[in-house]
Amino acid sequence: MRAHRARPYGRGMVTTAAPPLDRLAMDAEALRRLGYAAVDAIVAHRGSLDAGAVCAPAGRAEMEARLREPLPEAGSDPQTVLATALRDVLPPGLRIDHRRFFAFTPMPSDPVGAVADLLAAGFGVFAGTWLASPGASTVELVVLDWLRELCGLPSGTEGVLVSGGSEATLTALAVALEERAGSERPRATIYLSDEAHSSVERALRVAGVPRAHVRVLPSDDRQRLDPADVAAAVAADRAAGRLPACVVASAGTTGTGTVDPLPELRRLCDAEGLWLHVDGAYGAAAMLCPQGRERLDGLGLADSLTLDPHKWLFQPLELGCLLVADGAALERTFAAAPAYLRDAAPAADEVNFADRGIQLTRQFRALKLWMSLKVHGAAAFRAAIEHGMALAEHAERVIARHPALTLITPAQLGIVTFRAGLRHELNARLPALVAVDGYAFLSSTRVGGTPVLRLCTINPRTTREDVERTLDVVASLAKEHAA
Repeated sequence: MRAHRARPYGRGMVTTAAPPLDRLAMDAEALRRLGYAAVDAIVAHRGSLDAGAVCAPAGRAEMEARLREPLPEAGSDPQTVLATALRDVLPPGLRIDHRRFFAFTPMPSDPVGAVADLLAAGFGVFAGTWLASPGASTVELVVLDWLRELCGLPSGTEGVLVSGGSEATLTALAVALEERAGSERPRATIYLSDEAHSSVERALRVAGVPRAHVRVLPSDDRQRLDPADVAAAVAADRAAGRLPACVVASAGTTGTGTVDPLPELRRLCDAEGLWLHVDGAYGAAAMLCPQGRERLDGLGLADSLTLDPHKWLFQPLELGCLLVADGAALERTFAAAPAYLRDAAPAADEVNFADRGIQLTRQFRALKLWMSLKVHGAAAFRAAIEHGMALAEHAERVIARHPALTLITPAQLGIVTFRAGLRHELNARLPALVAVDGYAFLSSTRVGGTPVLRLCTINPRTTREDVERTLDVVASLAKEHAA
């Protein structure tokens, strides 16, 4: 029997000592008023999400004037501090949850998740070890299994919840290098396309992979990673004495929503002994609906898969996920047992999530997705994802028949790209021009080296009228600034 399983207090033990002095204590009623005022502010924000401008820019000088001050020696009234935050801290910037925010990847977070974050922080849950919170650990196991089933990964898959796609990718590549290169890591070579997310290259730098060993291959005319190009690069690297270790594929590229040919890449990786990592940060959630499963064929064949529930599963920041088909590989890579953690060692059927990634001190991220799915049900999420895909398809049709717009890539997993006029410089400037009146916000990217405009339509509150009006605004501005 492990000592930490004993009751925290002896049977019948009673203490009559006065409570210790808490120098950070707040009167219960004052705390209640502060909490209620914060919740009221959140409810008011939710009620006005789509009113006003999508973008409220503020420069460094303006923000310094609002907020710069010496470290306060004495405290202030909590309501005054809250009012300052609500007036000067929270409003400036992009409203990424606005229904006409089409740039990058919108993050229209579910308020149930926000309440869950409040609970997790308020209860001070430490989610690094089973001993610290068996409830948090069990909820994380449940949520990970829901995501595993959603994505079609096999039994035996294990995972870990992290801050987002960047940390998930770093964690995945650390596992891939350990499993496929081990002590030969200095020879390891990684393969990805020029459409891969920038977090992949950053993660490889952190993991110590030399840039000379990172093969960024040109995507094909459909913006996909070509298995034949990967095979040729692998053969060349083997001949040069390098160690091909991992292919990084995309299941919904950030630029165009493209899905790489996952079944073909799986066959190549099997033949060559390579690890297949799939970046499904935003796109993998589309597996929840039939159309998404069709587009994401082969997703469950990955050795590792990243997905971000704070994107297309509508959770508050931060919530990323890594799933690894050989679940034991996570602990083979990350588990550590220093003397100071001996008392937190788990039983054979328990999990210390600190042993599955780079964080020892972990927040209780699983609670928000668990509560959100239980409150709304999977059917509501399915309908929201289908709505986002349908909006992109509607945008594609509007663009195709619009005399001033040109479709570049079709709707794929809620993303469509297009041009307004022929001038490269104008297309690159249009997002800033659209943002001036605050009606909408969109972003640009490049397809085949050419600047294009991009709409990402995954906010479940966005309407067809929002899409149509935004495209009209783009066309009008393009005409106005054509000279």
